[in-house]
Amino acid sequence: MTKTDNSNYDMPIFHLVGAQADKLNYPCYVVGGYVRDVFLHRHSKDIDFVSVGSGIDIAKAVAAELGKGTSLSVFRNFGTAQVKRGDMEIEFVGARRESYSHESRKPIVEDGTLEEDLARRDFTINALAVCVNKSQFGELIDRYNGLDDLRQGIIRTPLDPDITFSDDPLRMMRAIRFATQLDFEICPETFAAIRRNAERIKIISRERIMDELMKIMASSTPSIGWELLDDSGLLPLIFPELNDMKGVEIVRGRGHKDNFAHTLEVLDNVARKSDNIWLRWSALLHDIAKPRTKRWDDKIGWTFHNHNFIGAKMVPRIFRNMKFPLNEKMKYVAKMVELHMRPIALVEDEVTDSAVRRLICEAGDDIDDLMLLCEADITSKNAEKVRRHLENFNHVREKMVELEARDHIRNFQPPIDGSEIMAIFGIEPSKEVGELKAAIKEAILDGVIPNEREAAYKLLLEKAALINLHPIDR
Repeated sequence: MTKTDNSNYDMPIFHLVGAQADKLNYPCYVVGGYVRDVFLHRHSKDIDFVSVGSGIDIAKAVAAELGKGTSLSVFRNFGTAQVKRGDMEIEFVGARRESYSHESRKPIVEDGTLEEDLARRDFTINALAVCVNKSQFGELIDRYNGLDDLRQGIIRTPLDPDITFSDDPLRMMRAIRFATQLDFEICPETFAAIRRNAERIKIISRERIMDELMKIMASSTPSIGWELLDDSGLLPLIFPELNDMKGVEIVRGRGHKDNFAHTLEVLDNVARKSDNIWLRWSALLHDIAKPRTKRWDDKIGWTFHNHNFIGAKMVPRIFRNMKFPLNEKMKYVAKMVELHMRPIALVEDEVTDSAVRRLICEAGDDIDDLMLLCEADITSKNAEKVRRHLENFNHVREKMVELEARDHIRNFQPPIDGSEIMAIFGIEPSKEVGELKAAIKEAILDGVIPNEREAAYKLLLEKAALINLHPIDR
């Protein structure tokens, strides 16, 4: 055992747990992520305790001691218990050993020693334990040199990595996720084992894979994780559409950029400016249809016509396959993918009021996110081109502010809707109603009339008269 800095654990909850464990005569330790994060100076509110003896018994004693306002949840099938009080959440489990069958990552669990419990942990940096019993309070147990790996920034398994990853293939995703979150290196032997066992990921549920991908995407530099998924051979197994974006095809000496590398650059650009996880997913998917739309044209070279529209249509299927929420988040990502070319087209052509109004109308409250994505999409190595595009984007932003203040186009609703048109002319739902409503909208977006009822009503009467419709007498 090694003595740690007790100030990191000199808090009432650790002494309380240790006192209850002493009463039951159980050795008890705080383990795993909390200990790791203490050494990394990272905040961690969830605390896990392992006891050589019943973790449930200690949890019950701790909950009783904490008293009113404390909740206790017992999971006897797993031998675990959870105590919550305010924003504090602590887990208790008895030390255990595990064995696996080849067909499942769910282990057969038996009571074990502390050494067996630490050996079953995924990585050495998570196999650290600190004693909370009074006689040895604050002493660190580090059987697998996890502290050295923390200091050197290394992800390594405590035991044979082939067995570790074959037993529980989700640990391959976790290795990559920790490397991304902590900016650590996966040691060569461990990474080689991930490559050898990549196919085992097929027994893991999409939900569990999605959880790890979300944590990778929330990291400060998410491209690290996607590059490791690619290098490990996991990428084509968990996200074939993204894997298809890799590589450069050359025809008559002309190639196109590697869309996978470009996408990761855009993703990191977005991540530097926004914590919005779904905007980050939009960045990852913005060019997802390029492999499907890639064509060679003898006159202009490589083309990717309509990749934004086709990409938007791919989003729902990708979300279903990934077990992502099929709700407003999905619609948001699809909209970002569909519209991501529009601001680029604006800055390459003349920035007209009409085009800007239409963009604001279609993007609605997500217009600022769309602009951020489009600016992130400028990855040219030509500094002058980048400067020119960003300058033009600023011009578009200024015009957006001006037009929105004047015309109130964001989340646009016409001053006269379809129901009112039917009431004015005494007609049923029909093609004519849609045409008249569209005429009002187009006139406002084109700046022909202001976004006001009086002007809209006058235009309505003019357009209706052309198709022989007249207001009914009131």
